[in-house]
Amino acid sequence: MASGGKTGKAGGFWQRLIGRVAEGADAPAQPGMADDAPAAAPPPKPGTPPPDLRDFDIGAEIGRGAMAIVYKATQRSTGRQVAIKRLALSREFSTEDLADVRERFMREARAAGALEHPDILQVVDAGQEGNDAWLALEYVLGRDLSLFTKAGQLLPVREVVQLGARLARALHYAHSRGVIHRDIKPANIMLDRVNGKLKLMDFGIARVGDGSRTRTGLVLGTPSFMSPEQLAGLTVDGRSDLYSLGVLLYQLLTGTLPHQSDSMARLMQLIATEPAPDVRTHRPGLPESLALVLAVALEKRPELRYPSGEQMARDLDAVLVMDLQTEPAAAQSVTPEDPAFAQTLRLAPGEAGQNRPSAALGPQPPDPRQAS
Repeated sequence: MASGGKTGKAGGFWQRLIGRVAEGADAPAQPGMADDAPAAAPPPKPGTPPPDLRDFDIGAEIGRGAMAIVYKATQRSTGRQVAIKRLALSREFSTEDLADVRERFMREARAAGALEHPDILQVVDAGQEGNDAWLALEYVLGRDLSLFTKAGQLLPVREVVQLGARLARALHYAHSRGVIHRDIKPANIMLDRVNGKLKLMDFGIARVGDGSRTRTGLVLGTPSFMSPEQLAGLTVDGRSDLYSLGVLLYQLLTGTLPHQSDSMARLMQLIATEPAPDVRTHRPGLPESLALVLAVALEKRPELRYPSGEQMARDLDAVLVMDLQTEPAAAQSVTPEDPAFAQTLRLAPGEAGQNRPSAALGPQPPDPRQAS
């Protein structure tokens, strides 16, 4: 159901509605969708002085995670208000790997800094301080979407679908430039409802540790939002982000996740093999067209999902026009899920040397206090 009456080869809504035929398996790869190194942002010009954190007047702390602290700050040279995110790389990675990790961080930061999209948080600057690193980010007001994932606090369905279309287009823009997010979740999306601003945050952070030989911690993504191929440690492309977006929309619409378990091994099995329950199981009043969009996004095999964020966005636009003239009934109350697997997964030191499927199958679930 593309705009202008066009239908995409693998993402055409009406093709799927009629026959659920997966034509995407033979489709050529989309530009910028391969999981190679991010699209090369231009390196600094010769003779350009390195970024200096002393250019920023750092104020109060406004956020904290396992690997980073965020401060409100003002850039002295421009007077611009920013957020400074300081990453304690020296605490997370072994001494012999720090140089490689810092280089990867700067490469990822340059790639993210080259993204200029109204719904992607802008990277203003990035640099190193000692063995650690920092990012200067666009400062925005609002709340992250995790506030709106609980029963009684859900956003109106039309607003969720509108946000989904905007996020899908923001991801399409990033994917077309070779940048994959890898950790789409409510906490990485900021919403200012008063001013209608939406910001997708933290591009590339989940990839910074890849390739290091030994690590004291490795960010892999958020298990409940990860695609089957990402959980399996396989190569991922932009379709993995679209799967995660499908999980996010499912949670925003219902207050629950499509797959839940108290066991990491069982959760991985469900994500890898079990179809996600129809979203109308938790909210019967939702239109069938919206349920089908989510079903396509949550397909197990990447070639059966939307091949691009733009096609997913067009189908969400069509749902708004055709089937969401009135607000559906409220979601049924559900038992809150264990929050551990809704947080970014960090491997323990003994497990961090290999990024293979069995690494996440420890006897204990990840400690949510270790989430970033």
